[in-house]
Amino acid sequence: MKTNWLGILTPLLAGATLAAATLSVHAQGIAPAAAQVAAGDEAVLEMHKAFRRGDKARLAQLLPTAQGHPLEPWAAYWELRARLEEAQPAEVLAFLQRWSGTYQEDRLRNDWLLLLGQRRDWERFADLLPGFRMQDDREVRCYDLSIRLMQGRANAESGAEVLQNWYAQRDADDGCAHAAGEMLAAGRIKPLDVWRRARLAADTGRLRAVRQAVTLVAPEAVAQLEQALAAPAKYLAARATAPGRARQELVVLALIRMAQSDAPGAARLLDGKWGVHLSSEERNWVWGVIGKQAAVGLSPDALGYFGRASRDADLTDEMLAWKTRAALRAGQWKAVARSIDAMSAAAREDPAWTYWRARAFMADRPGDEDRAQARKLYERIAGTTGFYEQLALEELGTPVTPPPPPEPLTAEEKAAARANPSLNRGLYAILLGLRSEGVREWNYATNLHTPGGMAERELLAAADFACQHQVWDRCINTSERTRVGIDMAQRFPMPHRAAVLERTQQIGLDPAYVYGLIRQESRFIMDARSGVGASGLMQVMPATARWTARKIGLEGFTPDQINDRDTNITIGTAYLKLALDDFEGSMPLAAAAYNAGPGRPRNWRNGPVLEGAIWAENVPFAETRDYVKKVLANTVNYAAVLTGRPQSLKGRLGVVGPRVAPGEDPSKELP
Repeated sequence: MKTNWLGILTPLLAGATLAAATLSVHAQGIAPAAAQVAAGDEAVLEMHKAFRRGDKARLAQLLPTAQGHPLEPWAAYWELRARLEEAQPAEVLAFLQRWSGTYQEDRLRNDWLLLLGQRRDWERFADLLPGFRMQDDREVRCYDLSIRLMQGRANAESGAEVLQNWYAQRDADDGCAHAAGEMLAAGRIKPLDVWRRARLAADTGRLRAVRQAVTLVAPEAVAQLEQALAAPAKYLAARATAPGRARQELVVLALIRMAQSDAPGAARLLDGKWGVHLSSEERNWVWGVIGKQAAVGLSPDALGYFGRASRDADLTDEMLAWKTRAALRAGQWKAVARSIDAMSAAAREDPAWTYWRARAFMADRPGDEDRAQARKLYERIAGTTGFYEQLALEELGTPVTPPPPPEPLTAEEKAAARANPSLNRGLYAILLGLRSEGVREWNYATNLHTPGGMAERELLAAADFACQHQVWDRCINTSERTRVGIDMAQRFPMPHRAAVLERTQQIGLDPAYVYGLIRQESRFIMDARSGVGASGLMQVMPATARWTARKIGLEGFTPDQINDRDTNITIGTAYLKLALDDFEGSMPLAAAAYNAGPGRPRNWRNGPVLEGAIWAENVPFAETRDYVKKVLANTVNYAAVLTGRPQSLKGRLGVVGPRVAPGEDPSKELP
């Protein structure tokens, strides 16, 4: 592996890309020769392994060998981070000064701020906070708001900001929970706000966060809470009434938990026994949860459950999103409009709900005012690259065509990107195999080093830097951040073009569809590997690869071949073509099958015949829903680039409904 990496890295080290930039990033002016830097690669990789093991002694032993290496800031970070809890403040301050201006300085500052907050060392926390450039950690912000409250500097919005950050935390945390407790004691937030955190956590199965919230607002109820969470049906059956606010909220939490596995059962209990014991707000919330669970299950009863809520304002944006989806599925356009109108202003700005609100204006004999309102909404989001942006463009009567390229980058703009220390370290780390570290450093350089991130031309130059070294994921993701100038060659590159075109022509598959899928699956990372074991450009699972190899008569296939480019493309395209054929040419269904397995979209297609966009928006899995929309939008863009002709997303979406061909569904054979 060492030889392969050196073959890639040595040319970079020899040129201005890394020799003049990465190797001169520090005030000390360290500039070792390429061979000296390469000799330290193994030490850096060993340090990374030691860091992941938590081996403090090995990290300390290896640190001197990384001196002068382009990734020395990472080596120094790993060594100190591994022992941060025992480190002296002076050591931390020395590190921050030594690596001032780097991602590693800001990363360690973030880590140290969290530790100081946990220790309630508010004086040191306040001294250190102004130098925190990223400002992207909700927990750090919550600690800051706690300090402001203690110092009498909290403003009228502080409580709401704490809640916003707290609700967004996936699981229990110290910073925002502490701030919420302080705001609750000071009367800046209400007990209901804390109970709502418990409800949100219960709905997503984050039971530690549920316990944390209930401990803040009603510590005496924690023992009963455990019963409600562990066996909600039993808890609800064993009680006749719910006197007191805490008891009512425990009933709400139990009903939420029950709805996750038995929405109809929870509805019966709420309607027949518990509804009279709850407040209107509590009832509406539970009906919203039940309606959401039914909508996720594509049940025709979903809208009926949502309809039991007497006030849409008591529902969360997520509940209203699922109410909108259920209404779309049922063709109830007035309900679509009401649900979207009840969302928060921020949620209504989402292109999905902007588009569907415009469609609702155009349903059922629209008048001139309706048409004008719809057109205004379409124009707000219309564009060429995103799913709903493309649909809005088509509603305005304009097919999708590639936008004109931005002005070519100047030599000075390209040179500035090549001279950026964090971009260079990020690129070096990625090429060395430290992808996670490299991606974080690259993203810091483009998004967070300066407030608001890089300007448009800087982003285009950074993307070009990544493209030139075929680090396609950073090329694409960086270019996607531009809003004025859209460089289609950066956003929709076509690596391995000859191999893809040859293979797709052989099997009769649209190359734009293949490129659209690869872009979403792996961002063209050759050695990409998912958390579930999928590998390569087209992210093929081992079992799927073996089945497909047998199906197409690929003799001598072994699982280790899946990371070979041509083999991966051969098997991935073959499986995609089989899925497309089995799903009667439906691109949305085949994309869903590729991502979630064929069994799920086979079930999701049952029910009413829907236009493809409505079906895609109702895909129950958030990951697959996002995947289908992005693959199809990608496909349209690649088709526009490959053919040079205007394209239609609607035409590729088609309609989706139950299988109409006679005989057994052939997709049952697909793994």
